[in-house]
Amino acid sequence: MSTPNQGRLHVSFRPSDRARQALDGLPGPVTCAAEPSGQDRSELLSDVRGAAALVCLLTDRVDAELLDAAGPSLRVVANMAVGHDNIDVAACTARGITVTNTPGVLDEATADLAFALLLATSRRVVEADAFVRSGGEPWSWRPDLFVGLDVSSGATLGIVGLGRIGLAMARRARAFDMRIVATPSRSAGEEAARLGIETLPLPDLLVTSDVVSLHCPLTPDTRHLIGAKELRLMGPGSVLVNTARGPIVDEAALATALADGTIGAAGLDVFENEPAVHPDLLALPNVVLLPHIGSAGRATRDRMAMLAIDNARAVLAGEPAPTPVHP
Repeated sequence: MSTPNQGRLHVSFRPSDRARQALDGLPGPVTCAAEPSGQDRSELLSDVRGAAALVCLLTDRVDAELLDAAGPSLRVVANMAVGHDNIDVAACTARGITVTNTPGVLDEATADLAFALLLATSRRVVEADAFVRSGGEPWSWRPDLFVGLDVSSGATLGIVGLGRIGLAMARRARAFDMRIVATPSRSAGEEAARLGIETLPLPDLLVTSDVVSLHCPLTPDTRHLIGAKELRLMGPGSVLVNTARGPIVDEAALATALADGTIGAAGLDVFENEPAVHPDLLALPNVVLLPHIGSAGRATRDRMAMLAIDNARAVLAGEPAPTPVHP
């Protein structure tokens, strides 16, 4: 039998009504930030003092400073995200603090957005919308007006990172009759074979693909995985989609490649120095820029918050966390 929760749980953002109800059902004290967008650094450092659990956002930097501020009572950091590059996992582990994330619950929503970016960039949707809204140039149907990539006419999608979200992206591409290639993955298994996904090393994938979609985690090995050299391999007319992590792409190199026609277009939901965006990207018509909304479905965000809360509850109750970063 598990023991009752001991210690305070702090949430670094204002939870939704559903998440608030789950928090109200916990036996221990709970404190929450006032804003849904989270707390500034000084507020978080103050409010985490003495907490036994922290439910946080990917924008919260959990480092030695924050761990020191929390003190020895802190037992679990529950990140409301799949990625956890905002957390010094090694420092937490050294202090006996469990780190958790929220995998699985946002796969479909993120893949939906990635495919939306694929279509928006390939068919130049945002450019065409701005053209109509501008009202500055008379127009009528003509053969050369905003011509783009025919996605469902034999186009090839290259997936970099064939995990859960990458496979969800592949399922959508299969429905559009795209050829699908991917970088090697030990976890893709039978579904990759069922979907007919071909495996290629990254340079060959870049040369082969009409659209390259990034779904790999941010690690030291994947930082700037896509730079000037890789963009040149993609070639004119190709499209880059990134819904993973911003620093996987060298943003300055991407801006140059988009401006000089090295590649045709890009769709970005994440940025290298988020929330800042490279100013050269802001000036370009052939890039679609979104404010990190890959998981921004109502039901998905609720599931993320509920899983993060359940991770924190479990650790405080002396139970195994449902989704620890390191099992």
